[in-house]
Amino acid sequence: MGHGSINTYSRTGATVMNPEPILLDPDPLAPYRISPGFKVNGMLYLSGHAAISESGELVGVGDFDAQAKATFESLQRTLKAGGSDLSKVIKVTIYLTDMSHFEKIVALRGEWFSEPYPADTIVEVKALALPELMIEIEAIAVES
Repeated sequence: MGHGSINTYSRTGATVMNPEPILLDPDPLAPYRISPGFKVNGMLYLSGHAAISESGELVGVGDFDAQAKATFESLQRTLKAGGSDLSKVIKVTIYLTDMSHFEKIVALRGEWFSEPYPADTIVEVKALALPELMIEIEAIAVES
């Protein structure tokens, strides 16, 4: 299935949006048939990113700090490929398998993001796509 145009209509007429996939090489999400993200009209919409290396290997199994670092690095890589960076992130959704890591997330937001900090939703989930994963982050950003 190809990537086509999406037509939206407003009172002033039609607006055509052309979603452009964000491509990574290598793409660690390809085996799961997941796009890293899309760029649409100057906005980037990223899939959930987790502690999966560029080569597709899990990083930091059993180590939340290592997984969190690898997750933010993965986000950073995808944002860069889409023409943006972490300073342009306006919204994140963070999925944790254990909410006891909340204080670490607050500290990580200060380390990886800058003011004004992105809007944020943090939720605890029973499990993520792979049983070893402890954190996943999806993001919306503005193109640089």
